[in-house]
Amino acid sequence: MTSDRAYHHGDLRRAVLAAALDVIRTEGPAALSLRDLARRAGVSHAAPAHHFKDRTGLLTAIAAEGYDLFADALAAAPDLRERGVAYVRFATTHPAHFQVMFQPDLHRPDDPALLAAKARATAELRAGVATRPPTDNPRLTGIAAWSLAHGFATLLLSGNLDDAVGDHDPEEVFREVGRLLFTPGGAPGR
Repeated sequence: MTSDRAYHHGDLRRAVLAAALDVIRTEGPAALSLRDLARRAGVSHAAPAHHFKDRTGLLTAIAAEGYDLFADALAAAPDLRERGVAYVRFATTHPAHFQVMFQPDLHRPDDPALLAAKARATAELRAGVATRPPTDNPRLTGIAAWSLAHGFATLLLSGNLDDAVGDHDPEEVFREVGRLLFTPGGAPGR
């Protein structure tokens, strides 16, 4: 006989993911425990394993979801600079996803859903590079853009840019950084 308690929120998978994202956001991925997430969701300790098998499966699902959200965010930006802004916005809007996505030791690298989501995000990053004037090495252009956006987002999330950004909109600060580095002569405000 099935208890009503096991189905009270209608979508256990989503409830466990939401609880996991909250834990990661506040305590980091190391604090995740399926047993604790089951308690938070109000289900038996074995219930999350039906959806994720284990902790690594849960983190893989979070990474795959993150890459899908990330690809959507990038696709909505018209050019490389705005894709960089979208990158920073994604990191600040989805910090738990961001943490897990870029720690490959946390998830299963051969998971089909993860591979598909990463491929979509990579294609969107490359499409942003394609909006730039042609260079001798578009791959290096992509690496430079990725390094700038990822570095800025990581420093921002870790609080290392608090003084530098101050009360300014981090997205506008990132745009200005891009202008300084990629505008001929490095003149701000162009």
